[in-house]
Amino acid sequence: MLTTAWTRRHVISLADFFPEDYDTVLQTAASFSEVLTRRNKKVPTLQGQVVTNLFFEPSTRTRNSFELAAKRLSADTLNFAPGSSSLAKGETILDTAKAYLAMGTDIMVIRHQESGVPQAIANEMDRLGTNVRVLNAGDGQHEHPSQALLDLYTICSLLDPPNPRVELLRGQKIAIVGDILHSRVARSNIWSLTAAGAEVHLAGPPTLLPREFADYAQADVNASRSAMPELERQIFVHWQLEPALENADFVMTLRLQKERMAQHLLPSLREYHQRFGITRDRLKLCKPHVKVLHPGPVNRGVELNSDLMDDPVLSLIPQQVSNGVAVRMALLYLIGGGR
Repeated sequence: MLTTAWTRRHVISLADFFPEDYDTVLQTAASFSEVLTRRNKKVPTLQGQVVTNLFFEPSTRTRNSFELAAKRLSADTLNFAPGSSSLAKGETILDTAKAYLAMGTDIMVIRHQESGVPQAIANEMDRLGTNVRVLNAGDGQHEHPSQALLDLYTICSLLDPPNPRVELLRGQKIAIVGDILHSRVARSNIWSLTAAGAEVHLAGPPTLLPREFADYAQADVNASRSAMPELERQIFVHWQLEPALENADFVMTLRLQKERMAQHLLPSLREYHQRFGITRDRLKLCKPHVKVLHPGPVNRGVELNSDLMDDPVLSLIPQQVSNGVAVRMALLYLIGGGR
């Protein structure tokens, strides 16, 4: 296991991550990936600690991945279900968190439909002088750090399985396609991929990628550059798919949230697929070795053709799911001070 110092108590956002932070996560995840190939997949690194999954909105992959990761580290786990909780009786979110604190929770993994909830709980835990650490498992339209980190690990471990590291992405072109405006996955991936030196191209309909987003993104990049001047972030915005795909090394599609139809942001799912759906013919614009990613769940035949999702050569989607456990083990280990 790595001896690199890790000083972060919480992981709420990737905006202030340096390349060495990413490398620490990647190399720690690689160590746990090796552990997961053994007959005995459990290690005692977080034995005696309690990991609580506070998921205030539905989730399958992320919640189960964090729960399995905690169990593989020998931690005790508690799972929160809002439908059967005291929230229905008027309890506040912070009071719920304090209740789990009183039960002896050491790490809180938080997912919420509103942006800022994980940060608010982390602030409260710090204000109370506790040693509780907080992991953001996705909040509103803000960020989804663990998803971006597992995407990063999936790409880097493909390029160099024994030694995944961010320098492998320098100069690589990565297209992110879909509902960029509402995607917390896209925001976290923008931070991680540009910090790694990749050239990130965003593509989507104007209603889901308004021109203002380019200004927001550039403002965020400039703010990050002033804080971390050695990072040269490259980000480009397209309202057509073809420029984003041209000579791309990786294509990341995002779930089209069908509720956007009710908001009249798209004429139809069929038209979206015709203009921005990923097909084999469109992938011919990319590099011959192109790979496709998707954070899931996938709307087959909308974001990408069903046969591409199941293609063992082109699709990295199964690897994303399996790598999620190792990456989340790494995050729990690092913030939990595991041994």
